[in-house]
Amino acid sequence: MRKVFLGLLLLVSLSLFAGVKIGALLPLTGGVSAFGELVKKGIEVAFEEKSTVLGEKIEVVYMDTRSEKTEAANGIARLIDKEGVVAVIGEVISGNSIAAGEIAEKKRIPMVSPSSTNPLVTQGKKFVSRVCFIDPLQGTALAEFAAKTLKVKKATVLTDVEQDYSVGLSNYFMERFKKLGGQVLQLQYKSGDQEFSAQLSQALAFGSEAIVVTGYYNEIALVAQQARALGYKGYILTGDGADAPELIKIGGQAVEGIYFSGHFHPDAPVTKRSKLFVDAFVKKYGVKPSTLSALGYDAYMLVVEAIERAKTTKPELIAAAIRSIKNFEGATGTITIDSNGNATKDVVILTVKNGQFAFAAKISASVLK
Repeated sequence: MRKVFLGLLLLVSLSLFAGVKIGALLPLTGGVSAFGELVKKGIEVAFEEKSTVLGEKIEVVYMDTRSEKTEAANGIARLIDKEGVVAVIGEVISGNSIAAGEIAEKKRIPMVSPSSTNPLVTQGKKFVSRVCFIDPLQGTALAEFAAKTLKVKKATVLTDVEQDYSVGLSNYFMERFKKLGGQVLQLQYKSGDQEFSAQLSQALAFGSEAIVVTGYYNEIALVAQQARALGYKGYILTGDGADAPELIKIGGQAVEGIYFSGHFHPDAPVTKRSKLFVDAFVKKYGVKPSTLSALGYDAYMLVVEAIERAKTTKPELIAAAIRSIKNFEGATGTITIDSNGNATKDVVILTVKNGQFAFAAKISASVLK
């Protein structure tokens, strides 16, 4: 009898500790740590809303990539080999996701990026997907907005040659902008640069009506400050790499009026889940959520949805289920994952107004083909 009792006790104990592990591969320290922290907050809100799947407790295992490609590859390997995760949310920036995605593909573990927009992230992959739009869509939307709404004829594009995201976004913007009759001057910089006066002087000499900075918030804020200091009065445009509160903290008044492509704004909910997410986020953190938090939420919810659809924790079947998702109601909109793992959705144009991110326009995906 005692043996039976001990056996039952052991089974109960094991069931209490049983669970489904989902990895979260994020830059929690380093150059783009603000992005990682924002995504993490969104994941935490999603976890509080849905903490079980298939009758088991979900455990989110966080892994810091330190904002580096090598650590992204090492981190996902640790999540898979040592932690035994069945799926991974991450990484946040495209270069790191490309590095991590190679490992995910080799080990046949599904990976869903919240915010990596470069086409190479999913290209040729069966196990790597995303809940964000891709750079061809984003770059095209920026060009459409610049040419048709702002009536810009001349633009200087500043490209971070060390970031796959920046190179790709620049190319897609320029391709569409030229088709719309615009003239472009392309100049280069590198991540971590502090001084942009040489490039900005060339932009001013070119007669730029818009300066398009296809990078991340640190450099975007510095470019804006230095451009305004030189007397530049034109538009400053950028992609979703601007979408972090640090842009305003660093750039101050210089980033007022900047336009950037984005996925979401808390004051313009596009689905019922958008409002539920915003309310839950405000209750937990006391502030409105950023785009990256909403994308983190969507990535988590989509992975859980795929596990439920697959009715198993087998990674290969989860990956297939992710690719089958159509018209999924997320915080950032209605998401359909295509056969290449890319999300089809509308593009939002945001601006900085009175020191806050504000909704400016929405560009339908159907216009951007």
